[in-house]
Amino acid sequence: MQTVNIHEAKTHLSRLIEEVAAGDEVVIAKAGKPVVRIVPFAKPKPPRRLGGLLGKIRTADDFDAPLPDDLLAAFEGR
Repeated sequence: MQTVNIHEAKTHLSRLIEEVAAGDEVVIAKAGKPVVRIVPFAKPKPPRRLGGLLGKIRTADDFDAPLPDDLLAAFEGR
């Protein structure tokens, strides 16, 4: 991560943008104190579409039926 002051950032903006596009981060400081951080642009993820697996997954009719006693005992450590 590189830190530059505002004047240097204005003078070398094109070079700094190229460095950020290559994956680096640049911090711009004012009077030696960090003010902003320039990072590569991340493409936003597309919104999730509800119902995308409709008809592709089947839930058994006895999905929520109680477990057999021996299997329940194994889960409970008995």
